[in-house]
Amino acid sequence: GWHKARLAAMVFNKKACGRADFLLECLYSISTTSFTTCPKLLLPFLGRGTPAGLEEDVRSSFLLHDTGSTDSLMCTLEKIHTFTCAYKPSCFFFLPRCLNKSLLGGLEDLSSLYSSVEQQLNETLRRRRHAGDDDYNIEVLLGVDDSVVRFHGKEHVQNYLLTLMNIVNEIYHDESLGVHINVVLVRMIMLGYAKSISLIERGNPSRSLENVCRWAYQQQKSDPNHSEHHDHAIFLTRQDFGPAGMQGYAPVTGMCHPVRSCTLNHEDGFSSAFVVAHETGHVLGMEHDGQGNRCGDETAMGSVMAPLVQAAFHRYHWSRCSGQELKRYIHSYDCLLDDPFEHDWPKLPELPGINYSMDEQCRFDFGVGYKMCTAFRTFDPCKQLWCSHPDNPYFCKTKKGPPLDGTECAPGKWCYKGHCMWKNANQLKQDGNWGPWTKFGSCSRSCGTGVRFRTRQCNNPMPINGGEDCAGVNFEFQLCNTEECPKHFEDFRAQQCQQRNSHFEYQNSKHHWLPYEHPDSNKRCHLYCQSKETGDVAYMKQLAHDGTRCSYKDPYSICVRGECVKVGCDKEIGSNKVEDKCGVCGGDNSHCRTVKGTFTRTPKKLGYLKMFDIPPGARHVFIQEDEPLFSLLLAIKNQATGHYILNGKGEEARSRSFIDLGVEWEYSIEDDIETLHTDGPLHDAVVVLIIPRENDTRSSLTYKYIIHEDSVPTINSNNVLQEEIDTFEWALKSWSQCSKPCGGGFQYTKYGCRRKSDNKMVHRSFCEASKKPKPIRRMCNLQECTQPLWVADEWEYCTKTCGNSGYQIRTVRCIQPLHDGANRSVHFKYCSGDRPESRRPCNRVPCPAQWKAGPWSECSVTCGEGTETRQIICRAGDQCDGEKPESVRVCKLPPCNGKKTSENDCNEPCMGDKSIFCQMEVLARYCSIPGYNKLCCESCSKRSSTLPPTFLTEAAETEDEVMFDQSHLPRALNTFAMEQLNP
Repeated sequence: GWHKARLAAMVFNKKACGRADFLLECLYSISTTSFTTCPKLLLPFLGRGTPAGLEEDVRSSFLLHDTGSTDSLMCTLEKIHTFTCAYKPSCFFFLPRCLNKSLLGGLEDLSSLYSSVEQQLNETLRRRRHAGDDDYNIEVLLGVDDSVVRFHGKEHVQNYLLTLMNIVNEIYHDESLGVHINVVLVRMIMLGYAKSISLIERGNPSRSLENVCRWAYQQQKSDPNHSEHHDHAIFLTRQDFGPAGMQGYAPVTGMCHPVRSCTLNHEDGFSSAFVVAHETGHVLGMEHDGQGNRCGDETAMGSVMAPLVQAAFHRYHWSRCSGQELKRYIHSYDCLLDDPFEHDWPKLPELPGINYSMDEQCRFDFGVGYKMCTAFRTFDPCKQLWCSHPDNPYFCKTKKGPPLDGTECAPGKWCYKGHCMWKNANQLKQDGNWGPWTKFGSCSRSCGTGVRFRTRQCNNPMPINGGEDCAGVNFEFQLCNTEECPKHFEDFRAQQCQQRNSHFEYQNSKHHWLPYEHPDSNKRCHLYCQSKETGDVAYMKQLAHDGTRCSYKDPYSICVRGECVKVGCDKEIGSNKVEDKCGVCGGDNSHCRTVKGTFTRTPKKLGYLKMFDIPPGARHVFIQEDEPLFSLLLAIKNQATGHYILNGKGEEARSRSFIDLGVEWEYSIEDDIETLHTDGPLHDAVVVLIIPRENDTRSSLTYKYIIHEDSVPTINSNNVLQEEIDTFEWALKSWSQCSKPCGGGFQYTKYGCRRKSDNKMVHRSFCEASKKPKPIRRMCNLQECTQPLWVADEWEYCTKTCGNSGYQIRTVRCIQPLHDGANRSVHFKYCSGDRPESRRPCNRVPCPAQWKAGPWSECSVTCGEGTETRQIICRAGDQCDGEKPESVRVCKLPPCNGKKTSENDCNEPCMGDKSIFCQMEVLARYCSIPGYNKLCCESCSKRSSTLPPTFLTEAAETEDEVMFDQSHLPRALNTFAMEQLNP
């Protein structure tokens, strides 16, 4: 179908007789196949296929905007970056240079910078400062270059920027987003001229974005708790950083990344707030509506992430897909979870337009000299802001949006939501206040500790007109059903993973999913599972259910809405009470007993051989074999179910961590000796077995565990110890590796635990950590180091075969030869002399010229025989080989039958005027044109008695003066009517 272009322009022609006529100039439509303007603009639209030379999975945005607006047309181009391109409408043909892939690139040259900051990802996360559970705060560094400062003036630019950022904040506060995000300005930097031109490279958006992101990274405060530490950088410029009209450029899903959380935006008035919100949406992970999702039906209603953005101050929303895509990623953006600091920015009026007249807003939108259009006063000036230049006051332009709320539109009146209204205190901001709490809902689990919630809404009253949101959280919870489940123990996290066996596919295949505890404590309440078949860990794309234990090391703290809530062993939220070594809450170990011993058997046949049982309730379990791995293999199974926990039939023996029976196990094979450890507690008894490799060979296992005295098994009392007997000692095991390969380093003693009875080394847990000797240091590798040298690899292939942007790269390293004949890489600073170049230009020769043909235009007639035209250009030169393709051809349509309009058109009933301009008296003479009569049927019927006898005579007399072909008038007006009826 046809999409609307949002730029409208009117030309008023002052005639000699004092009458004013107008025409619509450069109105255009955007189809799914071409971008059309006066009468056609040649622009191939890239469909679902991948352009030649690009990878299959390239998916990013190419947005075409009209002058200063946020309307766009999308093409698929670069892999990880989205950019917004706005072409100023023109009355001639051209090919978009935006389609040149060399302009897109990305942040490839930042790879070296990435490597230096990847380690900082966790370190730079600011400590969470009690952010509300439903609140996310994007703390923004706003960079502004000299072009913006000079345009607005040093004395006015700060308030302008604060107003612009307030609008962006309000866009993210819209309820349709489904997530409460605050855009908080923490720092503003205004750049000088020299720095501005060094960052923005005209015609090179990817390099400009790279420069801006690098600059923002360099401005970052190293202390995450600094009040000016930012999560995201927004850079504004009035320079043309890309092909004509490009509006924005941003990495996709880069939020919280030290380098990639940034956007580059072209500033041209307050409507730029939608560009900033749109580009930041991409950084948050949002796609374009209707492209890769099913929300194309919302674009015409003003969705912020529409590829053809039609959002305006009085009408915008986030599509349901934007909300879903945001929720998919938002939980991984930990930097947004902290509370922002208070910043002493100047206080702004409650309605942003109070400080800015319509003339000023016209200057922001279209440039110096533009003011509110005064050529016509036929409708409410607050519906749309029309602007014109004093040099041509009858040529009026609009971005199809209203002036800001609070803009004065008449004495004692201001604009509010697109209407000129009397100033009213009720339109000022109103802070929100909480309504009553609901009753607590049902428990999330029937046993084993769940949670239940109650909620409240910020509606007593709700915040309006930019009022403050309610402080605090909108829900509370309490523990419920805390008693243990009476049936056989089942791991709640394991159940959730197991439920995905039938439908969750990973790498195009189904798996048996086992529970997995993420090493990052901030992600333990996100459901991760491990494949039994491959060992791969996959995110199940959802949070762990409320009531799931956060960690297998903590039996009481639980997950609530994706966050870990501290719970003590007394089952009180926030309690610090913990269990002692044998599970007594707040105990002092006085009821704990240690069971330890060595069990020996001589197998008479091969296969599994039972050694001993470990009862339920056992904690801090250690088992170690006394013989090397080649003589036997350790195995464990659940006594109740017979399920093998370790080394079941067909399993490969390898060191690993795994979860089973609701506890975490550590199985290691070191120096051919097996060791198994778990902190427990065991919910079921386990059977310890061995798999002997040969008959009639003594096999022995040493074991140890702690258990409550009431659960001590009936075994030899010599193995039950109330106090540890000092039968193990720390012994020197080896020296550590030298800290330097040459030039004098240090190495330290490494101690292991040794059993005194037979001097065998056992697991370190059998020895007391407090008695471990301090390491002894000695010098090592005293020989002198050789001088490091520069080493350069071969040049890679050139990136281009012709043109002016080809380059090739190679790896350059600083290498130090070692005395053993090996080499090691060292820092560049240790190599003397100039570093060999790692990048150089190549194939910088002009590309051969070639003919490029655009698509054929529509037929010049609606019936009978006419002509079609297309643009032919000689690309990359003036001397194209071969014959120039034809630019004009004959087209044949069904015969006209002597009728200029169809029978249906003649008989179609009048449904009223379709344009607000039909009521203008100066247009009444156009009623004799069938197309205009159909467009303005109601007004024309009222004026039929006063129309001139013929229009064609008058039109012929004034054709040169009007500069307009009358045959185009109905189509142009019809296009404009569509836009006015579908704002």
